[in-house]
Amino acid sequence: MHWLFFMSDTVKLHDAARLLDVSADTIRRWDKKGLIKSQRSELNHRVFDINEIERLQLKLNGDTNENNYKIFKSSPTEYKAIDLFAGAGGTALGLEHAGFQHEMLVEYDKNAAKTLRSNKSQWNVIEDDVANVNFSHLKGKVDLVEGGFPCQSFSYAGKKMGFKDVRGTLFFEFARCVDEVRPKIAIGENVRGLLRHDNGRTLQVMLSILKELGYRVGYKVLKSQYLDVPQKRERLIIMGVRNDLDYPLLFPREKNYTISMKEALENVPDSPGQQYPKKKKDILKMVSPGGYWRDLPIAIQKEYMGKSFYQGGGKTGMARRLSWEEPCLTLTCSPAQKQTERCHPEETRPLTVREYARIQTFPDNWEFAGSISQNYKQIGNAVPVNLGYHIGRAAIAMLSGEVDQEKFEEID
Repeated sequence: MHWLFFMSDTVKLHDAARLLDVSADTIRRWDKKGLIKSQRSELNHRVFDINEIERLQLKLNGDTNENNYKIFKSSPTEYKAIDLFAGAGGTALGLEHAGFQHEMLVEYDKNAAKTLRSNKSQWNVIEDDVANVNFSHLKGKVDLVEGGFPCQSFSYAGKKMGFKDVRGTLFFEFARCVDEVRPKIAIGENVRGLLRHDNGRTLQVMLSILKELGYRVGYKVLKSQYLDVPQKRERLIIMGVRNDLDYPLLFPREKNYTISMKEALENVPDSPGQQYPKKKKDILKMVSPGGYWRDLPIAIQKEYMGKSFYQGGGKTGMARRLSWEEPCLTLTCSPAQKQTERCHPEETRPLTVREYARIQTFPDNWEFAGSISQNYKQIGNAVPVNLGYHIGRAAIAMLSGEVDQEKFEEID
């Protein structure tokens, strides 16, 4: 089959199906599940990377021992960063792995702050409400300000919605830090839902305020499963560059492979984890890998789902067992939540703390403070470390001017 590598990289759906001897419906299903990416050609045809499909096909057929799971690290640089709303350190660790040195991390939650300090004693962790922190002493000394501020709506009545109008929100505190420090680059991170929040007006306010502060901005939704994370997790990244700097707006370019749970959880250390009650465990035993509540006998479906059985929507997270051959579904703050079940592919139990951490690409020696439920919460809320790494490498490429077109794409 390797003669395919000498052909054009992208082909139409039915050509890909013919060349790889699979059905077009199979390729559509892989695309819908986020295992491969479809693109649009210049003629607006949907096309696929033939190498990407062949790689997935070999993996699903068990014809390769390829394991792409790794935690990426690059050499340290002189570039300095501030990390706001740092949580358990997913983004901060990713940025450090990319080469940034942290001047300050701000985190309000006591368990998350303890996690940061216990793993990185050299980090300057400020455990406080960000509204109480003054950043002006770092003006001109920091290259990057990054923060995963919560998504908030604003009241528009009678307001121009400038910088002062969003005072009292956590986005304002992010913007205030940017204003006081004047970094070369500002990066905001949020959930994909910010695109639609308040009919898109919330995002537009955020972009306009960064422009008001003197930054050229762009944004993109990044899919973690194409950036060395064994998890289907989408994050909206807002990138701002100070107007006096002629930097391109760069974002990491998605890879042509995904990482399966089997690759990620190989030799994972033992650790504590939640357990199912007996009744729920007996039901989940009936669900095969990759399946969910619709795979149960109809009588048990009705019993398990209750009133939800008669309501619309797929509710695909309920009674959901994960699959070894695919990236994990987006991790939540609890792996045993009924609406967003994360059952181990083989054993009938929720994922453990260390399995959660592996899927978020935390190193095995990264310890989480607090109770087991606090551990799950910290990991589930984190930005995957490898995603933070790739975002950091894009920022360093902007700062250094060393742009590899195969690794980064420019947004106008």
